[in-house]
Amino acid sequence: MTLVKVNNPQKGRMGFGLSPLFDEAFNDFVNGGNSLRSLYTKHVAVNIHETEKSFNIDFAAPGFDKADFKINLENNTLTVTAEKKAEENVTEKNYTKREFSYNSFSRSFTLPENIAHEAIKAEYKNGILQFELPKEELAKKSVKEISVL
Repeated sequence: MTLVKVNNPQKGRMGFGLSPLFDEAFNDFVNGGNSLRSLYTKHVAVNIHETEKSFNIDFAAPGFDKADFKINLENNTLTVTAEKKAEENVTEKNYTKREFSYNSFSRSFTLPENIAHEAIKAEYKNGILQFELPKEELAKKSVKEISVL
């Protein structure tokens, strides 16, 4: 019989050793943390495409309404946050059913200096939140020779 040493990154933590993701979810539930929420937040699909005249950002955000989005542009940082809560109550003769759901995400992007902030457009259609970030010409720096006196 051969003994093989196994490194257990979960040593000292509760879990079943089935997978790191499952153990993280279990530990999160037991400890009241929010790593599952942050895990979802990290995986919101975003596509960024650059053309000559603009940058286009598309968020895959199905199931949200326009009113669920909060979009903030501060300095050169564009922050998109969405939150949707739903509750369903059904009462029949012999049973009561009550279901809750909660979805949210938040993403921030540092924009380049050449974005025309006042011309940014956003549209939500068919589960896709689309941004058009038009570029503007940056003031060309003039070359000037300075003489020493």
